[in-house]
Amino acid sequence: MTTDTLPVLAILGGTGDLGTGLARRWAQAGYRVIIGSRTADKAEAAVSDLREVMAERGVAAVTVEAMENQAAAEAADIVTLTVPFSHQASTLEQLKPALQGKILIDVTVPLVPPRVARVQLPEQGSAGQIAQEILGDEVAVVSAFQNVAAHHLQEGAGLDCDVLVCGNKKEARAEVIKLVEAAGMRGFHAGMINNAAAAEALTSVLITINKQYSCHAGIRITGLDHAE
Repeated sequence: MTTDTLPVLAILGGTGDLGTGLARRWAQAGYRVIIGSRTADKAEAAVSDLREVMAERGVAAVTVEAMENQAAAEAADIVTLTVPFSHQASTLEQLKPALQGKILIDVTVPLVPPRVARVQLPEQGSAGQIAQEILGDEVAVVSAFQNVAAHHLQEGAGLDCDVLVCGNKKEARAEVIKLVEAAGMRGFHAGMINNAAAAEALTSVLITINKQYSCHAGIRITGLDHAE
């Protein structure tokens, strides 16, 4: 697939560690990446930082630009949401018209400070289900990347981590798995959007492990050598 045929990617709330980590990996893989933010200045700063990092890694050219969230959502084919859980619903309500007919990758984890190491799923079941309910059936919500440490995404090296990909449309999940692979990981079909609750809950488990063992843990799917 050539760069011209790759989907345009937008990362909303893309100025944090997770958003910029994904942006670095997708830009390095040849995708056109739009970093979105509520303020243009923050998005521009994130783009400048990304270009500096790419130059340090010897990557000659990347296609990355800054926009406010609304414009970024309108310009992209696939949109990734990396805002805190407290801003998820309000952001999606505002951008709902711009997301119609597109794939939304929801990376939201329903962490409730200060007890982020305790599983506290919302009444709707998961953040992924909240996103699907808000946006409606014309948006293919796909939940992914909840169990990947932003610390590792920021690095240029390979990732020893797998990604669970949940969503109601198998074709949309397949598109997101391509992006998981472009970011240097393995992605797995993990069922309908309801199953996002499992991946979201695992984040609190991993936070506990990280604190206990001073690491940045992820998950791995085993037994594939025997799969037919």
